[in-house]
Amino acid sequence: MSHDDFAFEPVRGLPERPPEGEQILWQGRPDWWALTVEALNLKWVALYFAGLAAWRFVTLVDQGSAVQAFAASSPFLILGAIVCVLLMIVGFVQARATVYTITNRRVAMRIGAALTVTLNLPYSQIRSADLSLRRRGTGTIALDLLPGDVRLSYLVCWPHVRPWVLRRTQPALRCIPEAENVARLLADQAEAEIATPRVARGTPARPATLAAE
Repeated sequence: MSHDDFAFEPVRGLPERPPEGEQILWQGRPDWWALTVEALNLKWVALYFAGLAAWRFVTLVDQGSAVQAFAASSPFLILGAIVCVLLMIVGFVQARATVYTITNRRVAMRIGAALTVTLNLPYSQIRSADLSLRRRGTGTIALDLLPGDVRLSYLVCWPHVRPWVLRRTQPALRCIPEAENVARLLADQAEAEIATPRVARGTPARPATLAAE
């Protein structure tokens, strides 16, 4: 019997139903392989253990046969394979637990596998958005927020942040497919929302009474 850990959500990826007039324009999640390679540094980890195995092989091949040297270096390869598999599992789980949402009024990010957090980022609080494209059409859109009282935790938001920007955390839509199209949609909606005039509702002023002459 299947079970949805996020069945309590009235709308997928959002903690509550959008208010009247707000429309969901796009929803997506990271590409799990791109997230594993870019955010979890899968290739660097694999190269690290491969380098250890090669160093072990080179230092021992002169002292015995190549078979013995390979047998002595193989534990590094096995350990590296285990670590890489674990990183791929983490990347897959992180991607499956994530939902990015773009509406005509805000960007919402439901992130976190163990500790689920939903970030609501109105366009009025976003100073700029930077697009970084990668191979296979994936890319990351980092959101630079205006200074305010609320500060986001880098560790809580990781890996859905701009890497190595620690002073002021920039939440990011990491490793999303068709990132260029999503960035264009985000830019158009942000520009339209900010340019839309707001009419404040208040108590109508009473007409002034003129004194009779």
